[in-house]
Amino acid sequence: MKIYIAAPLYCEQELEYNLKIDTFLRENGYDTYLPQRDGGVQSQMPEIIEGMPKSEYVFKKDLEAMQESDVFLFLLDGRVPDEGACVALGYFYASGKPCVGLKTDSRSLVAGEDNLMIKMALKKICRSKEELLNYLNNL
Repeated sequence: MKIYIAAPLYCEQELEYNLKIDTFLRENGYDTYLPQRDGGVQSQMPEIIEGMPKSEYVFKKDLEAMQESDVFLFLLDGRVPDEGACVALGYFYASGKPCVGLKTDSRSLVAGEDNLMIKMALKKICRSKEELLNYLNNL
């Protein structure tokens, strides 16, 4: 099973956390697509890659990975959900593939709840790596 990991990529702590979750999943037998590793971090890339502007290149790589992945994992920690991950969630939800979230952060939009469009598109929001692993193992 291949898992597409969607998460913010804008600071060192986010990048490290994403790698930590990726490593955890791989150590437990899952294949993953981690955009920062497999597609690239746009701010760290040259302007042209394989004859394309870097934004087009990254979009194409990530879209191809979404098509090839079986499960969508949304890392929800942070003040607000990442915009790019929200777009990917919509893509996966519309494709009928399972969508799951991991949220260890206590912050939320309103009265302890997340945005209803995100909440309803995710089959489950796990609160720990262990809960996530249990959920994935039972898909």
